Amino acid sequence: MKNKKFMTIGFISVAAAFFMMFSTTLFAASKQEKVNKEASRLEALAKFTKVISIVEQYNVDDVTIEDLMDKALTGMMQNLDAHSNYLIAKDYKRLKVQTDGEFGGLGITVGIRDGALTVIAPLEGTPADEAGLESGDIILKINDESTLNMTIDEAVAIMRGKIGEPIDITIVREGESKPIEVHIVRGNITIQSVYEKTIDKGVLYIRVTSFDKKVKQDVAKAIKKHEGKTKGIILDLRNNPGGLLDQAVGLVDLFVNEGIVVSQKGRKDSDKQVYTAKSSETISNVPLVVLVNGGSASASEIVSGALQDHKRAIVVGEKTFGKGSVQVVLPITDDEAIKLTIARYYLPSGRTIQAVGVTPDIEVFPGTVKTNKNKFSIKEADLKKHLEEELKKVDSNDKKVSKKKEEIDNKDVITQEMLNKDIQLKEGVDIIKALIIMKG
Repeated sequence: MKNKKFMTIGFISVAAAFFMMFSTTLFAASKQEKVNKEASRLEALAKFTKVISIVEQYNVDDVTIEDLMDKALTGMMQNLDAHSNYLIAKDYKRLKVQTDGEFGGLGITVGIRDGALTVIAPLEGTPADEAGLESGDIILKINDESTLNMTIDEAVAIMRGKIGEPIDITIVREGESKPIEVHIVRGNITIQSVYEKTIDKGVLYIRVTSFDKKVKQDVAKAIKKHEGKTKGIILDLRNNPGGLLDQAVGLVDLFVNEGIVVSQKGRKDSDKQVYTAKSSETISNVPLVVLVNGGSASASEIVSGALQDHKRAIVVGEKTFGKGSVQVVLPITDDEAIKLTIARYYLPSGRTIQAVGVTPDIEVFPGTVKTNKNKFSIKEADLKKHLEEELKKVDSNDKKVSKKKEEIDNKDVITQEMLNKDIQLKEGVDIIKALIIMKG
């Protein structure tokens, strides 16, 4: 019995000693790792200082240390990602200026795709839209200035100006053999973010052009306006460049009663956030189709991707732009700042939007629907009787033409002729009708 007791005490003593030795080793290793990391950091900073000193001393042109530092910081930030950059005094001041009608714009949202300044989407009814700029156009020059190595903020600053002043944009467009020069006159940008129309009986069409502070409210108003008559909804987010995150979350909440809408993840815990749907906000459970294309970005991708992940909607159209990151502006002096990407957005399934986009459930490219307007076949046994019926229709022809014109002029209705000019919308309507039938 004594032997067993001594054996147990001995085993515990050995284990305790081993644990202390192991803990000491881990602590030493951790301490050494910190020392190595700090040494590596100092070595990298010494290398940077040495290069700055050599360039300052031997460069063919006389360059000040301030200019060298600005160039170095600019290069560092631009190489992190397409949306991070260093803001020197004039850029930072420009960022803080509130336009409020003092500046005119083009009504265009741009981004960097594969290193090139690219049109995400022209906003409907703006000078850029009326001039014919399209999603996916690569901006080669703004006036006579090349956009190569130009940041998004620099491009936006050049495109802003006084209302009524002209600007020339040179673009490269897929399918065109040479660059196209587009002449645009700057205007005061005012946008209707939400409008609704009806398609046939029971199908409500809601177009969201951008996510301003009233999107959720306006969409809810449109749904309630047609409540009781709506059997299905088409939500059109094509060429919508995004906007306010809370409005994107709120829009999804109108259709989804629970679960994650989108999550934001960064290196720090403070940068991590999860946005969820609440049943108290949900107002519609009818079948839903969402239309997207390459001009759908950011908030549009959050909405379409979340509805897709929740299997609440069928997404139709083309792959979206792929802008799913969060930037903040951090001042480093009174006059300078950096704009830094601190987090990325993730959809309910855990997939990222950044550089990937949302792939539609049904891919449909833009175009028109081919119809055979002039072809008809007469299957009646009595051709004479059929022709007599046609003659009767001639008498009321003027009334029918007038009625059809009135229908086309009605801005609240999408006619069959309009559908035939937009194959993506036509496909969406066919799908929503099938969903309505399946739901019964």
